[in-house]
Amino acid sequence: MSTDSGPNAGDEEEAQADLCDLCGTLVLDGTQWNALVRDSSAIHAIDPKYDGKRLVVSCSREHLAAVVEQYERRPFLYAELWAGKITRVLRQHPNGISPEDLARETGLNSDEIKHALTWRNIEVQRWQQQRGQYWTGEPKGGQ
Repeated sequence: MSTDSGPNAGDEEEAQADLCDLCGTLVLDGTQWNALVRDSSAIHAIDPKYDGKRLVVSCSREHLAAVVEQYERRPFLYAELWAGKITRVLRQHPNGISPEDLARETGLNSDEIKHALTWRNIEVQRWQQQRGQYWTGEPKGGQ
């Protein structure tokens, strides 16, 4: 038992664990393989400089190569990235935001914002068609 009462008391390193993004195996700190991949669906909660980048974790070099290959095959959709940037800003302004402030805070121009909103609307329509117009969380036709 530690008797240290300094500012770092109790801060002993705890083992960090993660899951392999390919097989789900538990990976303990120091044994994982990591890579940074391009992913237009990855939006950082606060810092836009991390948008479009995802840190992937794997249990082996082979699994890392497979995960990286999956992301390399996935198209990078700027409209998806822009829609995520808009969503982050809108969450910070629950009472609304002017178009000018939205453009300033997202770093997007009006054409990019329009393109992102169009993309989002198409995705919502596709999602509704797959699950039913007024999806309640139950499978289509489910009782």
